[in-house]
Amino acid sequence: MNNFGILLANMEVLEEITSKAWKIPVGPYEVTFTNHMLMIMVASLVMMIVLPLTFRKSTLVPRGFANVIETICVFIREDVARPFLKDYTDRYIGILWTLFFFILTMNLLGLMPIDKVMYLITEHKHIGGAPTANVWVTGALATFSFFLFHAAGIRQKGLWQYLKTFTPPVPWPMYPFMFLIEVVSSFVRLFSLAIRLFANILAGHILLAVILPFIMMFKNYMVATASLGATVMFSLLEIFVAFLQAYIFVFLTSIFIGFAIAEEH
Repeated sequence: MNNFGILLANMEVLEEITSKAWKIPVGPYEVTFTNHMLMIMVASLVMMIVLPLTFRKSTLVPRGFANVIETICVFIREDVARPFLKDYTDRYIGILWTLFFFILTMNLLGLMPIDKVMYLITEHKHIGGAPTANVWVTGALATFSFFLFHAAGIRQKGLWQYLKTFTPPVPWPMYPFMFLIEVVSSFVRLFSLAIRLFANILAGHILLAVILPFIMMFKNYMVATASLGATVMFSLLEIFVAFLQAYIFVFLTSIFIGFAIAEEH
C-alpha cells in the first residue's frame, strides 16, 4: 500500500468532534469530565459576561453589537414567539431568548479551533469541540423543551384538562388509540428537536474534517487551493447554519408551547 493509502486508512474523520472524557481525581473518587462539558461551561460564561457588558450602558437607541442583539431579541419576540403565544409571549420569551443565544453560542464556539490553539499552548488535545454535535447535549436541550411545553400546558389548563387534550372528540372506543397516538406524537417532537440540531451540526463538521485534510493527502497546489477555498466557503455556510439551527430550535419550541396552551387544542 502506498503512502496515500496508508494516510487515507488512518484518517479518523470523527476524531475532532467526538466527546473525550477526562478522569479528574476528587479525593478517593474520580469524576468524569468531557471536552463538551467544558465547552458548555465556556458558552455559559460567555453569555453571562458578554450580554451584561453589551447592555451596561442604558441608552434609548443602542449602537453596535448591542443593536444587533436587540434586533435579534425583537425578531424572536415579535416574529417567532408572538404569532403562536399571543398574549402569553412575555411569559415565555425570556426562556426562548436564553435557548436561542445558548445554542447559538455553542454552535459558534464549535467552529473555532480552540482545541488546536490549546494544543499549541498546553500540549493537550481535544480541549475544545462542538457540544451541539453531541446527541446527548442536543437531547438534554430537547428534553428541557419537552418539559417546558408540557408544563406550559398544565399551567394554563390544569393537569386533568391538559390530559383531556390528548383525546380529541372521537367515538369513545377510539379514546385509548388516540391517546396513545398523541403521547407518541409528543415524544416524536422531543426526538425531532434533538436529532435535527445534532445532525445538522455534525454533518457540517464532518464535511470540513473531510475536505481540509486533502491538502496533506495530495500535497498539490491545485488541490490545496481548492480544498482551502472549499473550507472557507463551507465555514461561512456553517456560520449561517449555526444561526439557522438556533432559530429553528426556538421556532419549533414556540410552536409546541403554542399548541399546549391553545384553547382549541
